[in-house]
Order: sequence, then C-alpha cells, then structure tokens
Amino acid sequence: MLVAFVADRAEETINGDTALYAVASALRDAGAATLAPSGLAVHVTGAGGFFADFIIAFSGIDGILLLVALGVVFLILLIVYRSPILPFAVLVTAMCGLSLAALVVFPLARHGAISLSGQSQGILSILVVGAATDYALLPVARFKEELHDHASTWVAMRGAWRATLEPIAASAATVLLCLLCLLCLRLSELGSTKGLGPVGALGIAGAFVAALTFLPAVLLLAGRRIVWPQVPRVDHVHRADSVGTRGIWGRVAGLVGRRPRRTWVVTLVALVACAAFLPTLEARGTAQSDLFLTRVDSVTGQKVLARHFPAGSGSPVQVVAPEAEAADVVRVLESSEGVSSPQVGLLPGRPPVLVDGSVVIQATLDAAADTVAAEDTVESLRSALDRVGPDVLVGGSTATNLDVRLASARDLRVIIPTILGVIFVVLMLLLRSLVAPLVLVAANLLSFAVTMGVAALVFNHVLHFPGSDPATPLYGFVFLVALGIDYSIFLMTRVREESRLRGTRPGILVALTVTGGVITSAGLVLASTFSALAVLPILFLVQIAVIGVRCAARHARRARPARAGRGVRHRRADLVAGGSPPRRTARGARGRRGCARRRARGRADGAAGLSGVRQPAASSDPATAGWRP
Repeated sequence: MLVAFVADRAEETINGDTALYAVASALRDAGAATLAPSGLAVHVTGAGGFFADFIIAFSGIDGILLLVALGVVFLILLIVYRSPILPFAVLVTAMCGLSLAALVVFPLARHGAISLSGQSQGILSILVVGAATDYALLPVARFKEELHDHASTWVAMRGAWRATLEPIAASAATVLLCLLCLLCLRLSELGSTKGLGPVGALGIAGAFVAALTFLPAVLLLAGRRIVWPQVPRVDHVHRADSVGTRGIWGRVAGLVGRRPRRTWVVTLVALVACAAFLPTLEARGTAQSDLFLTRVDSVTGQKVLARHFPAGSGSPVQVVAPEAEAADVVRVLESSEGVSSPQVGLLPGRPPVLVDGSVVIQATLDAAADTVAAEDTVESLRSALDRVGPDVLVGGSTATNLDVRLASARDLRVIIPTILGVIFVVLMLLLRSLVAPLVLVAANLLSFAVTMGVAALVFNHVLHFPGSDPATPLYGFVFLVALGIDYSIFLMTRVREESRLRGTRPGILVALTVTGGVITSAGLVLASTFSALAVLPILFLVQIAVIGVRCAARHARRARPARAGRGVRHRRADLVAGGSPPRRTARGARGRRGCARRRARGRADGAAGLSGVRQPAASSDPATAGWRP
C-alpha cells in the first residue's frame, strides 16, 4: 500500500508529533492489531517509515548522552586528580555551562531564530561537557601551582586566573568563530550544518563563562581542601623543577631536549604514513537502510519491498517539466538505464495535474532509492534531461540525497579554507608572530589528515562500515581543527610566558613539562565525551565518535613540540625572589677546569639538552631555595 503526503503539510504536528511520524506509528499499530493475528507481517517503510525510526532512535538522546559522558568524564578526572572532591567541582562547572547554553538555545529554537535538530542537540551536550571540562583543567592546574608559592588562596587564584584567561579566551574565540562561519557567512548550503553553527557557538560561550566565573568561585570557597588528600603546601616546589628528571612529561621534555631533530623526523614519518590512508575514506554517502546499526522496521520493510518489487518503488523519481515537453521527458526516461515505468501524473489512469503550465512525470528506479547507485542514475538523468530544456527539474528523495552529497562536497571546499584563515588570524594576534601560527596551522592540518586516515582504516577494515555520510569529513574537520587548536594554544601561551623568563629553548621544555599533563587529561576527557555518541545506534554519530576519540588521542600526543631549538642562542633570565642568581652558561661551566663541581654540572646539563633550565637543589638562602643557576 502506498500512502502519499501533501508536501507542505508533512511537517505539521499531530498531538505534538509530526504528521509523518504520527501516520507511520498509527499504521504500524493498526497493522499489528489487525493483520498480525492472521500471521501476516506488516512493515512501514519509505520516507515516513525511516523518519519515524529516526525519531525513535533520537528519543531520550539528551539524557542518555549526558549520563554516559558525565560518568566517563568523572572516572577520568578521578584518576587524573586522585581526589574525590575536585571532579565534582569540574563536572558541576560543565553542567553550569550546558545550562547557560540551553537557556539561550532552546528559546531561540522555539521562536524559529535558529534550527535545532536531534543531531545538533546531542552534539551540543557532548561539545559543552568536553569544552567546559577542558577549559576547567587549565585554571585548576595553574591554581595548584600557585598554591605552592602563596599562603593566601585569593592571591593564588588571582595569579591563576590572570595566567589562564588569555589561552582560554583565545581557545574559545577560535572555536566560536569557526562555528559561526557556518551561519553568519552563509558558507554552508545544508540546513543541518548551518544549524550546528549557532548552537555550537552558544555552547562554547556557556562553557567559557562557566570555566572563568563559576569554577574560580568554587575553588576559592573550598580552598586547599578541594584537592584533598594531596593538599599543596607552600614549599616553592614546581613541576618545572622536574624537567628531564622525574614525571612522564619531565622525561619527555628531556628526550625532546636531547634529540629534537630525531624526535620530529620520526614523528613526522609516522604521521605521514597514517595520513596516506585518507584517500581511502568512502564518504559518498550510504543507503538509508545502512544508517541504523540495529534492526528497525523501516529497513526490514525496504528489504521485503526490494525482493518483490523494483527496489525504488517506494520512492519514485519525479520530473517537473512544461506540459509541452512531457513527451520528450518520457522518451528520455524510457531510454535511460536503471529507470522503468515512466508515467505522466502521480496516479496511473488519471490526467496529470497542471500547475503553472508544468506537470509531474514519475518513474521507478531499479536500484533502491537510498543507494549510491540510484544517485548515480539521477545524476545521469539530469545530464540527459538538460538537453530537453532548461526548465526540466529532477526531484524525489533520491535527488534530494544527491543534492545533499553535492552540497557537502561544496561546503568542504569552501568552509575549510575559511576556518583555517580564522584560526591563523586568532593565533597571529595571540602569539604576535607570523611563523608560529603557520607552523601550528600546518600541524593541525596534518593532524586532521592523520585522524581521517586512521578513521578510514577503522571504518573499512575493523568495523566494516558500508561508507560514510558526506558531511562526516566536514564535521570531523570542525572538531579536529577548531577544538584541537585549543591544545596548541595552551602549550604555546605557556611557551611564550616561560621563554620571557628563561630563554627560548628552556622555556619550551618547561612549558612542555607543566602543560603536558593538562593537555593529556584534556585529550582523554574530550575522547570520553565523544565516545558517548557511540551509544546511539546511528552510523553517522558512531563515526563522529570514532573520529572524536582519535582526534583527542592525536592532539594529546602532539603536546610535545616538534623541535626544541637545537643550536639556538638563548638568553638566561633565572629570576628569583630577592635577586638574581649568578649567571653561568653551560659553555662557561664546561670550560672552567678549576671547579670540578661546576664542570660536572655543565656536562649533565649539556647532555640532557637542558642548559638554562632551573633545576632543584638544596639551598640555605630562602631567596634562592629550590633553585640553582
């Protein structure tokens, strides 16, 4: 049985549900009640059936995603902080940011100012929880550092807030501007992509406000007890003291300092090898029956339909043409491969309805209407019908899918250069440099290629997916580059800060030591929040989850600088309270044979590649305690 809908009334609501969903549900209930007892199976498929199953799959998306994401993030924070109190403060901050975003997003969507789909709604929860937690990790880490130097929590928080304001603001601004590019510049031709822009931007704004207002207030109220049982004492001991000596990232910094050239060459070769699989990513789209990872009624019905009738029977191709050219259109359809049973009008045996001098010609596709083969047939039909007349238009569900794929390809070509330009401008203003932003943008582009290459391997050979949605590369790019640049900003702002005090080379190594743990934790948090999307049985969201996890893991490992500046002449600025320690370069220490102690120290520093980095040492002078020149 074929049920036809009036196009302009298909989206009307019946008791709060769209007409398509209400009719599909009513047909399924009636079929189960009347025909099932006699042993007959009833399936509702086609556009209405698929639409109804999508609504069922997205029902409860907010609660499921939020609970899974918060649970996984809590476990990670518990492991990272080893404190039962601090994770709750960070998660409440994330919920505060999500609430702020919801207070703006839902009223705007209710009044039609922005478009909010179930897909955007689910991504909003993941985006805000991940971003807010990432933004919270930086002030928490800096607050713990400051507590080692200041007895007053107010003074410590003031120093931590000032030090983290710039990198967090730059990170949030980068992501926000990249998302707004999808809407304000009207770069996207797809409504779903345009809708994600303002929704995601408002979510990032909420995360930013919560991380810099609510979280500092909670940390001040709780004081040092917030990190119990590892309560920081005023001992002037810092993670910067562990460069090349202890801790995972201290040892990584030592490795980078000793062998910078070998480090970046080996890393680059490995990354390029992974990126080489990018062309194997199949993003031409998938059949609607492949979008569900669980068994649903519409997919079963489509398979039954294909066994007994032409696969495209449920969704015929429709051609709108002037009445005078209808006969020519029918001849083209009859001579085209993959097309059968052309007829003028919507119903056989009835005269066609004439609207503004045009009629509708219908034909049945041999391939299922939601497959790539059907889209190729429609593309060939359009080329053939262009010769009939410029007013001949090819429509139907298959043509719509084809237009979505073409629009996605166009969006990818236009939006990627625009986002890269926005990121470059933000980094240039932040770092006050031209070369460093170019290096960071290139590194993030390589990261995108690596992630999509690995994703292609996973999709094709591990999970055996039938393909990818055309929008998957674009969504992956937005999340990979716009969010991944956060970690580069966290690292480079600390590099700039430390380089002013210690010199370029030591500043890089110290920044790597103190921010490596934060960036790794942020990557794990982002990976866990994106992995929550995998609980939904939708192919597109599972693929976004895999890409998000790979993105976070890749950027967490990319925390180490590719090169620490071997051979660069750097200045010493080992400033301490109460004065400056004596200046001795590594070359001078090695050259003084009269002092064996200084010579041994110089050799150690030179071997580790850490000359000029402050090292801990015992001292009776309170002004220089914990430091040595």
